[in-house]
Amino acid sequence: MAEELVLDTAIRDWVLIPLSVVMVLIGVLRYFVSKLMRSPAASPSPDPKLVREGQVVIRARNLRTNAQFIPTKAFKARKVYYTNEENGLLHVPKEDAQKAQAAMFSDPNMAMDMMKKNLSMIVPQTLTFAWVNFFFSGFVAAKIPFPLTQRFRGMLQNGIDLSTVDVSYVSSRSWYFLNLFGLRGLFSLILGEENATDDAQKMMQMGGGFGFNPAMSLGAEKDSLDIIQHDWALPKMERHAEDVLKKLLKK
Repeated sequence: MAEELVLDTAIRDWVLIPLSVVMVLIGVLRYFVSKLMRSPAASPSPDPKLVREGQVVIRARNLRTNAQFIPTKAFKARKVYYTNEENGLLHVPKEDAQKAQAAMFSDPNMAMDMMKKNLSMIVPQTLTFAWVNFFFSGFVAAKIPFPLTQRFRGMLQNGIDLSTVDVSYVSSRSWYFLNLFGLRGLFSLILGEENATDDAQKMMQMGGGFGFNPAMSLGAEKDSLDIIQHDWALPKMERHAEDVLKKLLKK
């Protein structure tokens, strides 16, 4: 039987509220610092080739998504037009792919901006975690007002080695991680939807390229279009309409 704990109001005043306020202030401060560290140079006009390749990817994706609404012959003709190994729009020679990737990694400004973005996230979160771990380690900070299974114990009770405590209790360290990954909605209200600081998304993007990679996008869309199985929806429309009418008449 899990133990029921009575949380002191001092924990709310000196642990729960300070942690939440500090996480919000650090997120806002990090946004303005990253804005100041951004390169002041004006963004160059977009490369027409990159714009054209991006539009080709969008058109191929629309074809793949809406393939069931065109006949099989028309779909095969469009598929060959995009995926032909000689002159298909989605076909990228290996030499061009290697040149594009080398050009992206050789741009010093892009690499510097990437490093600044990573530093603006890593340094504040490292210092904040050290501060939380030093001052608030071992506190039971809050209780979730609904029951949870044992699978959530490791996520919600990080830093507390008590198996008899109910899973719905949240440790101070886990409260830090919940704030770290769950404040996007609040940041979208404070900073705007486009300026919201999403730490989870940044962590997934760290070390993952320098923007739009045309060769990778075209190749991935080509592979997706090659494996799709066409199934024309029109022959099934009459049967589907008949089933819908039967259900309506039964009511």
